[in-house]
Amino acid sequence: MAHFKTAPADVVPFGQKMAFGAGHLTNQLLPAALGVFMVILVLALKMDPFLAGLLAALPRLLDAIIDPIMGYISDNTRSRWGRRKPYIFVGSIIAGLTFMVMWQLYPENSMWFNFFYFLGLSMLFYIGYTIFAAPLIGLGYEMTPDYHERTRLMAVSQWMGQIAWMIAPWFWVIIYDQRFYNTAPEGARNLSIWVGGLCLILGILPALFCKEMELPKTIGNSKISLKDLAANTKEFIGAIKQTITNKPFMKLCGATFLIFNGFQTIAQFAFFIIIFYLFKGDTTAAGQWPAWFGTISAVATAILVIPVITFISQKIGKKNAFIVATLISMIGYALKWWGFNPANPWMMFLPIPFLSFGIGGLFTLMMSMTADVCDLDELNNGTRREGTFGAVYWWMVKLGTALALLTSGAVLNWVGFDQNATVQSPESITNLRIADILIPIATAVLAIVIMWKYDVSEKRSHEIREALILRRENAQKLLENEDVIS
Repeated sequence: MAHFKTAPADVVPFGQKMAFGAGHLTNQLLPAALGVFMVILVLALKMDPFLAGLLAALPRLLDAIIDPIMGYISDNTRSRWGRRKPYIFVGSIIAGLTFMVMWQLYPENSMWFNFFYFLGLSMLFYIGYTIFAAPLIGLGYEMTPDYHERTRLMAVSQWMGQIAWMIAPWFWVIIYDQRFYNTAPEGARNLSIWVGGLCLILGILPALFCKEMELPKTIGNSKISLKDLAANTKEFIGAIKQTITNKPFMKLCGATFLIFNGFQTIAQFAFFIIIFYLFKGDTTAAGQWPAWFGTISAVATAILVIPVITFISQKIGKKNAFIVATLISMIGYALKWWGFNPANPWMMFLPIPFLSFGIGGLFTLMMSMTADVCDLDELNNGTRREGTFGAVYWWMVKLGTALALLTSGAVLNWVGFDQNATVQSPESITNLRIADILIPIATAVLAIVIMWKYDVSEKRSHEIREALILRRENAQKLLENEDVIS
């Protein structure tokens, strides 16, 4: 296979890669921390589980609605600071500050006061988070036009993002450890300040240090304005339609939906298997094993998977690297049958280096391939819409998460898991272990089938880039001639 060498001008400087990665650390740490902190509402603040469920669902519904809108807005903004960076800067501040404030909850308050206090601030948090995250994703797609440099950039961002998943499992331990805090609500109030402050600082770094693509005047993006709101709305609907009818992009979305949905469906199963199979329902004996399982998985992804997948993709192409990574992850899921061994809990770490290729390879490669698809979209439609593509892609991820949570509960019921029991039946545990293996393997097979005929290869990507350069040059000459005539 012939490979094209990355031109020096297309290399993203190391400092910009780290700044972009810092943004992704914020992008991962906020939801990772939120997932841990949300348990406090029921267990420590004694909120009705239904109300806690509403607090988890309603802000996410708002997030899903405004995500594509924010992507479109950042695509079509014109300012002296750029299309993306002003939103990244402001959004990170809003998200960081509101994360700190919304966890200042006290058991002495009434349940309804805590409910409405948290609901209002979490709505504001998700607005800030979307203002930050949607332009950040779009920024990454446009920081380099090179096929391989895009993968290296995404590898750095995903590597730094994994730090969030290394430390987030321990927030639960810290919050409930009385050597640190007297009560869990006190722990949540204090730790949220540290997490929110860190995310605020890291989140603004891409706005300060990353370089945006200078949009050529010949590209036909619209300009956002209140005066043209009706026209903007019509163009927004058209942009969404063009995005979801882009066949290579929808293959990426479909494969991501399947892989991530399979992973998320069984994500909590490992926690239950460790407690009820390895330690026979003894939560004290299980101790920190579930936290270590999550942390080691993130470490394996950062240290092993991301560098290996980046290297492989440069040798055999992104699509083939995705298929290889997915097949390796299937081996890891199968190894869980022997890895979860009550006689030797340390064996639970055996499958991790293999199964980590699933999610680790997925987002590194898919985000890089989406950047390639954005070039194809410009060739077909004459616009740059990285923000819209990023927003639609992550909307699919969020949809997958919502469906996975629903599916996960249904599977737990189907296998006979009893949430009120301290010891589960042998049949229930066996069925849970089988589901823990077969569900992600089945979704992985379907994802490979979807990606099998994905055709934006390195060669095709290079041809698209050359065609875009020629088109822009010709359009620029035509524009200059019109100026001379006028």
